[in-house]
Amino acid sequence: MSEIFIGLMSGTSADAIDAAAVDFSAANGLALAATHSHPLSEELRARISDVSSGALDRLDDVKQLEVDLSIEFSHCTQEIINVLNDKPVAIGCHGQTVRHRPELGFTVQLADGAIIAQSTQTPVVVDFRSADVALGGQGAPLVPAFHREFFSSSSEDRAVVNIGGIANVTLLSSDGRVIGFDSGPGNTLMDRWIQRHQDDRWDHNGAWAKTGVVDEALLLSLQQDPYFSRKPPKSTGLEYFNLDWLNAFVKGDERPCDVQAALCALTAHAVTDDILEFLPEVKKIYLCGGGALNTQLKELIQTKIDRVEVSTTADLGVDPKWVEAIAFAWLARQRINLQTANLPEVTGAKKRSILGAVYLP
Repeated sequence: MSEIFIGLMSGTSADAIDAAAVDFSAANGLALAATHSHPLSEELRARISDVSSGALDRLDDVKQLEVDLSIEFSHCTQEIINVLNDKPVAIGCHGQTVRHRPELGFTVQLADGAIIAQSTQTPVVVDFRSADVALGGQGAPLVPAFHREFFSSSSEDRAVVNIGGIANVTLLSSDGRVIGFDSGPGNTLMDRWIQRHQDDRWDHNGAWAKTGVVDEALLLSLQQDPYFSRKPPKSTGLEYFNLDWLNAFVKGDERPCDVQAALCALTAHAVTDDILEFLPEVKKIYLCGGGALNTQLKELIQTKIDRVEVSTTADLGVDPKWVEAIAFAWLARQRINLQTANLPEVTGAKKRSILGAVYLP
């Protein structure tokens, strides 16, 4: 009998909702039953950006955005349900992060579980991060627990690097130890910079960055930001790494493509420096998320650690595009089965905890 959970992920790029239906009764622990990517409109993306930046902060506007996003989450989920042979047990919806301030005791992911549950007639788990924050944790990253469950090896040290808007690393030691944290910006600065100068949403394969020459002085200045030297546990978001942050370093006379090259190098350096510091005997690095498709970024990471094989989670049997959505299907399963899902050694929480709030249809 199948055991299907649906995971929904809308990342910091806010370009689409990724949905994955996962069968956890499969012989190898999980099997993708269906996937769907649901684009978000330009109007919704603009409102998400305005709320995230604080330009739009009236409570009515924020809650209306949550309602409208939840309708989109529902439509996306229904597309998946329509092609499944079996009814899903539950849906795990990450929601849309618009503020992440664990140092102040809160993190905000917009998703109305009641709307999604009633629309799909399926139990929904939302608000996965708040319980960890209430325990003194960062509330992020949460996916290292999933990485440990499905990607670890007792014979070698491995690193899993998820490169979304923010990049996070999971370091899986062969002895079972796990370290995980946000290394810094992933795609977000590159995306915002190319939008400003090339009117494109992202740098396809890092092609624009490749036309530039890394501005070494700029790169060195960016690397001096205290976030990069801070010890884990740590997490960050767009409220920190954004164009306002970048503008404080850019003089204005640089070639835009050289700045893009420096931003690509910044992501690669942050990831590799962290891996080498905390898991120096690493044997394999597996990339996932949108940044796994950036060939220029992948090449820079490989160059920085040339003794280590850099590939994607496809080599572990999981398409890198769907790893986070699959992870939130697993997190929903943990919640429904009353199993803990955070890793205090990753987030800094006082103890392990069951994560998420459940809404029933």
